[in-house]
Amino acid sequence: MNWNPFKRKPKAEKKKKTKLREWVDAIIFAVVAATIIRGLLFSAYAIPSGSMEGTQLIGDYLFVSKISYGPRIANTPLSIPFTEPRVMGMKTYTDLIQLPYWRLPGFTHVKKGDIVVFNKPEEADLEHSIPVDERTALIKRCQATPGDKLTIVNGQVYINGKIAANAPKQQTSYLVTTNGTDINPQVLTDDDIEVRGQVQPNVYEMIIPAARVAEIKRFSNVKSVVPVIQPVGERDSLVFPRSPLFKWNEDNYGPLVMPSRGYTIPLNDSTMALYRRAIELYENNKVEVKGKDVYLNGKKADTYTFKMNYYWMMGDNRHNSWDSRFWGYVPEDHIVGKAILTFFSTDSTKSFFDKIRWNRILRPID
Repeated sequence: MNWNPFKRKPKAEKKKKTKLREWVDAIIFAVVAATIIRGLLFSAYAIPSGSMEGTQLIGDYLFVSKISYGPRIANTPLSIPFTEPRVMGMKTYTDLIQLPYWRLPGFTHVKKGDIVVFNKPEEADLEHSIPVDERTALIKRCQATPGDKLTIVNGQVYINGKIAANAPKQQTSYLVTTNGTDINPQVLTDDDIEVRGQVQPNVYEMIIPAARVAEIKRFSNVKSVVPVIQPVGERDSLVFPRSPLFKWNEDNYGPLVMPSRGYTIPLNDSTMALYRRAIELYENNKVEVKGKDVYLNGKKADTYTFKMNYYWMMGDNRHNSWDSRFWGYVPEDHIVGKAILTFFSTDSTKSFFDKIRWNRILRPID
């Protein structure tokens, strides 16, 4: 018998995984991969309201790119994946661990005209504030970026004194006066016209897509079609900053400068009305006003320098959108990503076979 001391011993045969172990490993891999994709690359969102009609419709399902502006690292890492912040009244996350705001580099920055998904700024007002990344997701079009001066004149947005480009399918409301004969309801449905109500005999408020206005004016039973515009100087108490110092409304607004990182403002009655929300709620300072003096974190202050960038978001359906005109600017840490693709769409008002909007499937968003 020949004995070779350098001969390797045969390796022990690798133990074969059980079927149960294979399933467990596959599920863990799928959850980890999906969490990475959803957290850092893309997420799916549904359009729940009509604020972006006719650009995006109720029932549209979107892919949102998180890598466009840079993935935002979760503030609340301890949460149940793929669930809403609350299910049956119970939280699906814990805020025992809260990470500071941090975003990985992206391919671009938020630009005017982008359709952006972001967390609802209004929820910062709640007594027990919800973590930023667990707040309701909204979708609007960016109208102004950090440092821009925004003004709205008779419904038209101006940025830094120049007319801002309107969305191709932007729409607003009109007063339509008829001769007493009703407009064919099927025509209203086919033209995506919403009747908001009758304001006077034979006078109706309707939300009409811009491309359909001329057609409605030509109807033999239509006497006039006039845009609904709140006049200059008529203060709307619901409009931001909800201060009697500013007589603004949703159609005539501003001017208002978007805060940017490093931008310094003096602290007085006017600037406190416009910017206190950002200083206090978004940038986490304790603000006290004593007479004409402002105290930040217990110290008297004459100026404030912003730590974050801020954006102005508005719906394309201008008279049916609760947006920055009502709750103010959107901080950069609320930005989720850029809407890039409508991958599916359903119409709940249609019958079973007609529910799917086939012409909107896999449709790029602009």
